[in-house]
Amino acid sequence: MEAKVIVHGGFFSESSDSEEVKIAKQNALKEIVGKTHQYLQNHNALESVVYGVSLLEDCDLFNAGLGSQIQSDGKIRLSASLMDGGSKKFSGVINIEDVKNPIYVAHKLMDFDDKVLSGQEALHFARKNGFNYFNPETPQRKEQFLKKLNESVRTGTVGCVAIDKEGKLAAATSTGGKGFEIPGRVSDSATVAGNYANDFVGVSCTGVGEDIVSAALAAKIATRMIDGFTLKEACDKSMQELQPFHGFAGVICISSTGEIYHIDSHPYMVWAYFDKEPVIFP
Repeated sequence: MEAKVIVHGGFFSESSDSEEVKIAKQNALKEIVGKTHQYLQNHNALESVVYGVSLLEDCDLFNAGLGSQIQSDGKIRLSASLMDGGSKKFSGVINIEDVKNPIYVAHKLMDFDDKVLSGQEALHFARKNGFNYFNPETPQRKEQFLKKLNESVRTGTVGCVAIDKEGKLAAATSTGGKGFEIPGRVSDSATVAGNYANDFVGVSCTGVGEDIVSAALAAKIATRMIDGFTLKEACDKSMQELQPFHGFAGVICISSTGEIYHIDSHPYMVWAYFDKEPVIFP
């Protein structure tokens, strides 16, 4: 099996994003998908999606990890999850504060019986397991918060899906939230609605978390693959079911045969995959 990887950086706003920001995001995705593909040559799919998402979390162009959105009470809370298509294990953290890479904390939870933690308990687990204090706030984020902006240059989430040389699939997703939300809001990113992998497909979603949860989007795509849908059919059918409530979402996928697919309800999702060399969209 040829090892493959696909990543996304959420959506960007045509109303507030400059061409310079768009190019910067495209260049960042090109570098990140290349590094992740190289990493995948000597690591399995699960390890590789964690690595890929950690690179996205470390880039302040995206809304995950460093530079995440600030909530209505002035705090940053992060959510991330991953799923191993081989073992069917899912783990995640919800609304964790003051850590650098929530995807690494989610990965650590794979070794425990209790695999999804939230809030202060997630932070206590992180500290107990060697994850030190880190403030993901940037000056630009603070300025945006003080001005109470309604949108920002880092819209959406980040994610990575990979298939390794053994044909094993994995998916990982991370978010800094939507900004100015009620503290305690739970997005799709640390649920099976936004992040899912099994023997048939790996899926990572971005967009409006409430819409993605309402559609059970990632899990629904995976279920349809089990039932015999093609990757395109499963994704297109599942995305069509967002239309009655005007759902806003995008997905990246890799099937067990190595097929790569992307679909979104908005023409400004940023994503990339590696096929002999990085391919960047839009």
